[in-house]
Formats: sequence, C-alpha cells, structure tokens
Amino acid sequence: MRFVQASERYGMRGRPENKKSSAVVYVRRFHGALSYLICLLLTEPCLLAAPDIEIILVRNVSLIDRQNSAEGVLVNILIKNGKLEIITEEAVAKDDVSLVVDARRGFLIGKLSIGQPPSFMIFYVDPRENPDLLLDTKTHAVFAIQGGEIVKNMLIDTIDTSTQKAAPAKKSGWLAYTPPPIVLPLAFGESAQWNHWNSKYVSGIFIAALLVDRQWWLSQDAASEQQVGDLKNFESGELRGVRFGPVGTLNFSKPWVYTVMVASNAFERGFDADNSEGFSLFDYRLDIPLPASLNLSVGKQKEPFSMERLIPLFDLPMQERSAAADAMQRSRNVGAVLSGTVFSQRLSWAGGLFNDWIDSGESFDESSQEFVGRVTGLPFISEDESSLVHLGFGWRYTDAKNGLQFLTTPEFENSPTFVDTGQLDANSAVTYGLEATWRKGPIWIDGEYNRTDVDSPSLGDPVFTGYHIGASWAVSGEIRPYNRKSGTLGRLPVSTSVNQGGRGVLELALRWSELDLTDGLVKGGEMEILSLGLTWWLTGAINASVNYRHINLDRLDSDGSSDGLTARMTFLLE
Repeated sequence: MRFVQASERYGMRGRPENKKSSAVVYVRRFHGALSYLICLLLTEPCLLAAPDIEIILVRNVSLIDRQNSAEGVLVNILIKNGKLEIITEEAVAKDDVSLVVDARRGFLIGKLSIGQPPSFMIFYVDPRENPDLLLDTKTHAVFAIQGGEIVKNMLIDTIDTSTQKAAPAKKSGWLAYTPPPIVLPLAFGESAQWNHWNSKYVSGIFIAALLVDRQWWLSQDAASEQQVGDLKNFESGELRGVRFGPVGTLNFSKPWVYTVMVASNAFERGFDADNSEGFSLFDYRLDIPLPASLNLSVGKQKEPFSMERLIPLFDLPMQERSAAADAMQRSRNVGAVLSGTVFSQRLSWAGGLFNDWIDSGESFDESSQEFVGRVTGLPFISEDESSLVHLGFGWRYTDAKNGLQFLTTPEFENSPTFVDTGQLDANSAVTYGLEATWRKGPIWIDGEYNRTDVDSPSLGDPVFTGYHIGASWAVSGEIRPYNRKSGTLGRLPVSTSVNQGGRGVLELALRWSELDLTDGLVKGGEMEILSLGLTWWLTGAINASVNYRHINLDRLDSDGSSDGLTARMTFLLE
C-alpha cells in the first residue's frame, strides 16, 4: 500500500503553520455545521426542488483535489431518484434530466457514495481558504442536498448541455460513467473511522492486508518429480501473507510521510528472502519533501528498479510476480533514495544507496553495498490520459561482499524451489532491467527483461537472464491509474462494489515468463511458465482470484513439466 493512495482516500495532509486548513478542521466544523445548516436552510428563502424532480444534474462542480491542489477536480454529478448515479469528469447528456444546474466551479464539501443518497453543500468560496464559512452556511452555501433531496438551490442559471462544448475529459480512472464511490478529504463521516487519526502534529491511518491461499497441483510428470520431488506434498491451504502497520504524516509545513509495516516474511519474495517463517519489520522509512519537487526516502524500502517490483503484490493482475523478478530482484533493502520528475512529469528518475547492515546483523563495512537507479518516460500519453506508452530502465550494482544466490519457485508460494544457483563466490554483480508498458483503456500489455552479469572468474563469469510478457483486461472497462512520480500503474478502481448493488471489477490476465540461471559453471536451471489469471474485486478492499500455471523446467539433465492452480482471497484494510 503506497501512502499516496492512503492520503488520497482519507485526505491526510499536513496543515500549514497558523492556518486552519487541514482535513481535521473541516471535519470537526462540518459535524456541527451540518445540523445547523439544515435548520437554517429550511427557513431561508431559496429555490427548492419540485416534488416531481427525479433526475438532477449538477455540472462544473469542484471536488477538493486529493492532492490538495488549489484547482480541485472539476466534475459533473448525476443524481437519480434521490441516489447518486454518476460522478465523472466527462460531459453528461441531459436526456431525461429533470433539473440541470451549473455550479460554476463552486466547491463541494460532503460525502458521495455511488448508489447512496448524497449529502453535500456547494460554496463559491473555497473552504480551504476560509473555513469559517462553515459556521455560516446560511449565507455562503449556494446549493445543498441532504439525503438526496435538495434543501437549497441558489444556482438559478440552468445550462443547455446539448450545446455545450466540453474539453476532452481526463479519464484518469474509468472509460464509462461508472466511477467508484468517492469519499472526499473533507467528508464529515471520515474522522470517525477507527483506523484513522488526525492531530496537530501527526496524522495517519492503520492499514493491513491478509492473503489466504489454497494450492492444487494438477499434474506432474516423472522428470519433474525427479527434479523437485512429489508436488502433492505441497497441496494445502495456507496464509500467504499478513501485513499491517501505520502510515501517515508528520505535519511540518511540508509534511513528512512515515511508514512502519510488520509483515510475515513470506509476504513478498526476492532473492534475499530465504526464510518465509515468522514476522519482521517489512518497511520503516521516512519520505521527506525537498526543494525543486525532489523527495528523499530513508529507511527500509523497495529498491527503485522495476515497475513489477514497485507495484504492491495485491495490486498486480497475477497473484505472484514473475520468476525473473523474484529470482533477480531484491524485495527490500535499507538505504536512501532520491527521486524526482522533469519535463512536466513525463520523465521520472530515482537513485539510491543501500546497505543491509541493520537487518543482517553485520557491521556496515562487512555488509554488501548496492547502488540502484531507475529512469522512466512517457513517450506517448493521450490528452485524456486513457492511453499511454511507458518505457523504463533500471540498473543495480552490488559489491557482493556477502556472496550471491539466485533462486525461486515457479510463481507459486506453496511450492518447492525449482531453480537455484546455490551460493556463488563473486567479486560483484550488475543487473540491468528494461520495461515497457502499453495501456489503452482497460487493456494493459507489459513486458520486463532482466540480465545479471556476475563477476566471478572461477565460475566463468556467468550471465543470468529472465523476462516476462503479460496482458490484462478489465472486463467492465476500468482503467488502472498511472503514477507519474513513480512510473507505475495503480490498483484497478472498483466502479460499483457488490455491497452497493454492483458487480465489482473483473480482470483477466495472461503471462509468459522465462528464467535462465544456467551459464558458465553454474547449473541453476531454466524455467518457462505460462500463467492464466482471473481476479474479481468485490469491493475496493476484497478480491478473489484464481491463477493457473503450466511449468517447464530444464534442470539436472532432464526436462520436466507440471501444472498447478491457486485460489486466493485478499482482504485489505485502508
């Protein structure tokens, strides 16, 4: 879970000195102001909705932006039979609309959930600039809806949507008019959530993830059994991983972001993860904003090497990362990363220095040092951002003081190791990574290639390679958002969850991967895997998924094949 997602949802922003502009101020004042508002509004002369109004379209209203920018997000809101139907940045046709009002970029404060009666107010004055207006809503509110019914409407100028020429919409999350429930940073109900806290100096939320698996091995030939043993011994249900901890801000004038995560050691694998039992500190870091839009991250964190590694495990189309990523990339490391963007955020970069002396128990001089860097670019992105091409390059150097070993399972957690180089005596190693992504609406095609050159004359200076090519399709049309700062795609947004009468989000995925750990005097094995995946997000916090894999393994002078299936339930608390 990236903190930027948490902050977008809950609005955890630091408050500037001597200004009452944080979400907490809005939240507390709104509690008292809401009941006051209703009493005042019902006695205030205004234009009330006629009893026969069934469909209301509110155009050009500014939602307080999740990143707390001055502009906000300009949207159109459709209310049908007292329930919220649509929130979209696209133009909405006026067919069958009973009332159309133009908010004229007024600012909305309240709570919006698809399929539920909305309650909100609109102000012409930005409440972030003048929070005191919430204490006098009688004067300042120009439009108000309570429980899906209009209680005040001073937006007397209606517009003809059929003749309006709208600029191309920014489809940042969805193709169709099926956006997910939106809870504004100023939503009055949010502060009551038990896992969310705000204070003058510290804000945060407690987040958690739970992944539960059931593994079946469908077939295995004799050669495969000779290579890795009887796979039926690995058929069972298991707790794939648990992760929990606080994420939040230290509220300086420019807030610092803190992350502290505890997780089962099996939660994420990399070549450094040789023990899947027990729990450990998974992440502990500070993200510090610097001048010129730079950011410094200090602590235990992911190395900035590839998109597949940086995306959280439960946000990927497949249940597990590709074999190349798990065998050739480190899961976590202790160090510092400096990052930034240039060219209007069309190019992102990050570079870091790492030394795992804290977790390894060795001295700083005795522990391996790593230098890691990554550059990503957007050579093409459409005006509405629904289509894009992403390219990336990663580089990693290690002085290999603690030796090297590359190993992994066949993209199943409940499985023996299929490929393994054993412990290698080396002077150093350099890993190169290439990545490419094409996203057009709900379709995502991506590929990554990794190559590690090991400086070890006694082993013939082996070179190991691996890659994957994958594709996924959100059947209901949702689009994964793109994070320009990190050069990654995010989790699929859930348009309408099942608990709101919707069907959730269904995603189909296909992937081919290869890994070659045999070169020089090293015989680690070669593996090919074909994967098919199906994921159903019931809500934004719960999904069920099934992955099938066919595995070919060339190792120990034989070629073996096997097939397996994993069913998984994922539960998130955010």
